[in-house]
Formats: sequence, structure tokens, C-alpha cells
Amino acid sequence: MEVTTRLTWIQEKLLEQLLGKASLTLLYKSSIHQFKTLDMTKICSNQGSTITVIHLEQNVVGVFMLEQFPLLHSKKSSLCVWFSFRQSSSTGMPALVLNTQVEVNATQLKFFSSSGLSLLVDPRNYELHLNAEVIKELELDLKGVSPYLECEMFRVDGIKRDPEFIKKMVTIKQYREKLLSALRAYRPHEDLVPQVRILLVGPVGSGKSSFFNSVKSAFQGHLTRQAIVGSDETSITEQYRIYNVKDGEGGKTLPFLLCDSMGLDEREEAGLCVDDIPHILRGYVPDRYQFNPCKPIEVTLFTYNTPPPLKDRIHCVAYVLNINAVNMLSDKMVAKLKKIHRDAVHCGVREVALLTNVNNCDEVLDDNFLNMTESVTSQRQHQLKDP
Repeated sequence: MEVTTRLTWIQEKLLEQLLGKASLTLLYKSSIHQFKTLDMTKICSNQGSTITVIHLEQNVVGVFMLEQFPLLHSKKSSLCVWFSFRQSSSTGMPALVLNTQVEVNATQLKFFSSSGLSLLVDPRNYELHLNAEVIKELELDLKGVSPYLECEMFRVDGIKRDPEFIKKMVTIKQYREKLLSALRAYRPHEDLVPQVRILLVGPVGSGKSSFFNSVKSAFQGHLTRQAIVGSDETSITEQYRIYNVKDGEGGKTLPFLLCDSMGLDEREEAGLCVDDIPHILRGYVPDRYQFNPCKPIEVTLFTYNTPPPLKDRIHCVAYVLNINAVNMLSDKMVAKLKKIHRDAVHCGVREVALLTNVNNCDEVLDDNFLNMTESVTSQRQHQLKDP
């Protein structure tokens, strides 16, 4: 009979991403193999890096060990990642990188760090013992001794056996969660509008629709696809779309809207007509408006007797550019982007650049990037201007 993990597919992917696209192979499951610690070490030692996962009623707690799992106890400290996440949530994973020693005997499996944190598995009573510092750091709502449902151990393949790389991967995960939390908590200045509207513009194939799908997936905690994407030479997006993003934690609508536009084409009668941009910025264009590259928008098509309210206007333009093609943009494409920039400045709209298809992660792993908090611009409070 095939032994399968108690982890859900999403939980397994969370752990794999935490360690940099690793893969997990189940070695040991207490309910199947009968949790005898010495038998467990015979199976799990000399397997390379491992993860020990303890399933509780509401939480999952675990320890990743970079070095070989010891037969009895480790003679020296090994870099380990202690982590937790809720059974019902696919987002959020508090994690600690600690130099850890492992002690195994006939009655218990114990992880303890030089800083005084300890995690002990008692297989005879199916109990997990955590000291107060671990409970605090892993953001757990548990007592010092808690019953567990299952204990599993996995071999971890496909990772760099480099302590510094593992530290940075965990730091990236924590930084990502910090950014997501900041976006969830964001509120427009003085509640001038209920949601900030962000217009995505860029050349055909630059990844505007894919970016929206990535943002939605990040907040949902699993892969999702709402916007149609493709690799055609002409724009896949032909309608103006205004997308809400809902948070996977609680299902609340987030305080921003992503507005997807037709891709820019260097040909004059193809792609988004740049003369449409001022009307989009001023809020005249409704959701699902069908673009016509050969015919600019006529404001008289819409039913506004007065200028659209502030909440319907664009508050930020995001230029979505393929990092591998940004230095090869044609003069015609650059001219179109400059025209959009002038329109944005005229309307008092903020601008940002988004680079897609970043395959080289060196800059993402750079200490300066990971230590960055907020840009100088974002620390200022800007009031939206009337167009």
C-alpha cells in the first residue's frame, strides 16, 4: 500500500517554496510505521536534508534540517529552519533560522537551539512540547504541551546545501509576507477613495495580464488565473478590464483595483491607441470596454454629464516591461510610452515600473534589497490632483 502524506498539495508547495523550489519525499509516517524514535532514525539518517512535520488539530509545526539527520544525537549544531502554519490557511508561515542540535533516544525526539528554544516530540503520548519562546516566535496559539495527530519525516531534494542561501530564502519568504500584510492594511490617504486604481500598460506580451494573475495567486495562496494570457504577436487583451483582488484570508476585497489594458504595438493601427489613455486616466472608460486600435475613444460614447468622480479615475500608472526586451524597444514604442508618461504627468497620476520575466534572482537575494523597507517616494503623502 502506498503511503501518502497528510500534507495537502498547497501545504507541500508552501514548504517547497520556503526552501527554494525543493521537492519532498515522504520517508516516515508515525501512524503507519509506528513512531519508535530509534527505528525512525534508521530510516531517516543518511538521507541528506530532511523536514520533520508535526500535524496538530489547528496547526502544522516543523523543522527543516540542512545536514544529515543523526542516528542518536548531533555532535554539533546544524542550520535548521523552524516553521509553523495553520491547517486552514494557505498563506503566512512564521519561520526561524536557528543553529540547532538534535537529540534522539528511545522515548523522545528533541530539537534545541543555542538560544534556548526547544521542541520535543513524545511519541508514546502523542504530545508535542514547546517552550514559551517557540510559541511566541512561531505565532502559535498553543499550550506548552499539545496533543498531535501525526508526525512525518521527508527527504528534501533539489536545494542548495548552502546555509547562507537557506537563510536568504527564508528571509525572502518573511519579506514577502511583510509586503502582503502591508498591502492588506493599506488605506488610501484620508480615505479620499475606497480603492486605488492602478492602470497596467505595456507592450504586447510584456506580462500585464500575467502580473494580475500572479498578484491574485499571491493573495489567494494558490495558483489562479482570471485574466486571459497568451504569447501571440498581437494583444490577447482586447477589452478594458477592472479587476478586484480578494484576500484568501477572510475573503475581503483589497484596497486596490488593477486595470488591465490592451497591449501597446509599435504599428499604428494595432494594439492600444495611445490617444485613449487620457480618457482612461480621467475615468471615462467603463469595465469591459472593447478597444478599437483604428478608432480612438469618443467621450460622447459615455453617459457622464460631469467629469467622473475621483474614485473612478486612475491613481497610478504601472509600466509593465519585459526585462529581457526593455533595451530593445523600438523608437516607435518608446515614443508611445513617452506620450503616456506626458499624459500621466498632466493628470497628476503617479507612475511606477514593473519588470517581468526576471530569471536572475541575484538582485532579489541581495542584502540591500532584503533590508529595504519603503522607498522615499512611498513615505510621502501625496494628494490626488484633479485632471
